Amino acid sequence: MTDRNRTQAPEGENESPVQTRKSPRRGGGDPGTRGRTTIADGVVEKIAGLAARDVVGVHAMGSGISRTFGAVRDRVPGGSKSVTRGVKAEVGERQTALDLEIVVDYGVSISDVARDVRENVIGAVERMTGLEVVEVNIAVSDVKLPDEEDEEQPEPRIQ
Repeated sequence: MTDRNRTQAPEGENESPVQTRKSPRRGGGDPGTRGRTTIADGVVEKIAGLAARDVVGVHAMGSGISRTFGAVRDRVPGGSKSVTRGVKAEVGERQTALDLEIVVDYGVSISDVARDVRENVIGAVERMTGLEVVEVNIAVSDVKLPDEEDEEQPEPRIQ
């Protein structure tokens, strides 16, 4: 054995026999950063509407008039329940702001419901879209009393 350190390559073998050439990346940068993703206002409105409806104490979304029109629209064959009712979103490239109009159940703490709605909406929108939610404004337009009939329940077709 020679006096050469074992970690050194044998004489004449300083370079690897197979040379790899690094080819330049086309387009430059990470492929995930190439291009732009845009998210429509309606997408954010749907996510926020579903997240708000999941909160205990939220009876409905929207004002009395919009709920009445929505109930009529829901009765039309082929019509579907609008998950965006009572939700307005303004979406930018990196941020979004939301306005929600809700009806709460009688007896619940409105401030607690509003806080829970904000938390649920912000979490869902930020997780699903990657957008920063800068504000969620909540307007409570009505309180659903226990003895009130529900406007959104369609009347039976057969009487």
